[in-house]
Amino acid sequence: MPLFQQIITDVVQRQLKKSHPGTIPPKLLEQESRSLRVDVFGFAKDVLLICLGVASASFGLRGFLLPNKFIDGGVTGISLLTEVVTGAPLSILLVLINLPFLLMAIKTISRNFALKSVVAIVLLAMVVHFVEFPTVTEDKLLIAVFGGFFLGMGIGLSIRGGAVIDGTEVMAIYISRHTSLTVGDVILIFNIIIFSFGAYILSVETALYAILTYLAASKTIDFVIEGIEEYVGVTIISSFSEEVRLAIIEKMGRGVTIYDGKRGFGKRGEQLNPTDIVFTVITRLELSKLKKEVEKIDPDAFIVFGEVKDTKGGMIKKRPLKK
Repeated sequence: MPLFQQIITDVVQRQLKKSHPGTIPPKLLEQESRSLRVDVFGFAKDVLLICLGVASASFGLRGFLLPNKFIDGGVTGISLLTEVVTGAPLSILLVLINLPFLLMAIKTISRNFALKSVVAIVLLAMVVHFVEFPTVTEDKLLIAVFGGFFLGMGIGLSIRGGAVIDGTEVMAIYISRHTSLTVGDVILIFNIIIFSFGAYILSVETALYAILTYLAASKTIDFVIEGIEEYVGVTIISSFSEEVRLAIIEKMGRGVTIYDGKRGFGKRGEQLNPTDIVFTVITRLELSKLKKEVEKIDPDAFIVFGEVKDTKGGMIKKRPLKK
């Protein structure tokens, strides 16, 4: 989009003229323009993903779960149970019950992440309250499976947009950093408690269907976010490895390991150029930010993501993501 790129260039030029009264170096202009372009496109992508996530989760709730008095796990499940017991509007409960977890996210993840999550949850509450959805089916099995599917897809899309619409995962990360429990252990224990209350308040059959809904939602979340688990090992090969290293340390507050390597692409007998290989471990909630920071520095960087079950030592569990 030439017009958009021209607007970005003009904005950057006006900003740089304040600190560079003379001629602006072309390399600096190109670098700053690319950085701003990545930020703008990244923000637009995040907004789109969060909106799609809210729409999908709202459809799962209003089209399947709510009309049939079904529940789910996590904060959404607590909200649904509370609505059954107290009769309070679900839209208000979604915001109030998620609020403590969002405050926890400020220290656990970042202030920016928490702010985006607040917006996403408030938007979800408004859609659930004001938008009417048709009741798709009354078949209990279909309700459990597809209600969980659309709810899980909504949560997964929101996570890819850098936010959450269910605070359970934030709580699990926080507890895992202060105990020997893994994130999966915390979420499992939390949901067992919710389903037990569901069996007592509603019925054992409803609780069993709720477990099925939870399984459908969790598998959908894993699918939407490409199967990335809580911790992700990231290997970055770039001609600007030092800049990438500094960005990860200074802008994300994460540790890195540098490997000596050689680029393997070349003709037979050709001298291969040495290169520094950057390796770091982050949480999946930080993936979006890492990709943006690397793209600002080197759009052609080769990045490999690997699943990590859990970590011990280092800074990954101790330090929050910087803004």
